[in-house]
Amino acid sequence: MSRIGKNPVQIPDGVSVAMSGLVVTAKGKLGELSATLTDDVVVTINDNDVKVDPREGAPRARQMWGMSRSIINNLVEGVSQGFTKKLLISGVGYRAQIRGSDLVLALGFSHEVVVPVPQGITINCPDQTTIDISGADKQKVGQIASDIRGFRPPEPYKGKGVRYADEFVVRKEGKKK
Repeated sequence: MSRIGKNPVQIPDGVSVAMSGLVVTAKGKLGELSATLTDDVVVTINDNDVKVDPREGAPRARQMWGMSRSIINNLVEGVSQGFTKKLLISGVGYRAQIRGSDLVLALGFSHEVVVPVPQGITINCPDQTTIDISGADKQKVGQIASDIRGFRPPEPYKGKGVRYADEFVVRKEGKKK
């Protein structure tokens, strides 16, 4: 029995969920998101919750049960509250700024790193060492945060680089004389 799949997804006020074929669509104050589910699960939409059940007789249905419920939950949570990732930059001369519709990063290279902001994502720089990424789509928010972190991941000796706000960098001891 799936521990995640057996719980219904609660639909908050102001959010509507519709199902057409295998496509689930959620509309809310932050926009509209949709996802295509597999036919191994049965989705039932009630007044204020969505229930996902595995289709009988399919071994793959039990595998897709919890994942399908999580996808629907992310759609509902995304259009009602949105998702946020916070990145911190540490290092001498390392900084970030918004220039037009692009994020410009100075990360110790001989050139600036220019990251175009995708549609549906909002990037904000409250100061030069903090980047706030927010949007309705959890996958897009996480992917752009991972791409930005990938330009200069934190190194273990001084901790310089781009890291998530909740990430702990394990520090190594330097050389001994």
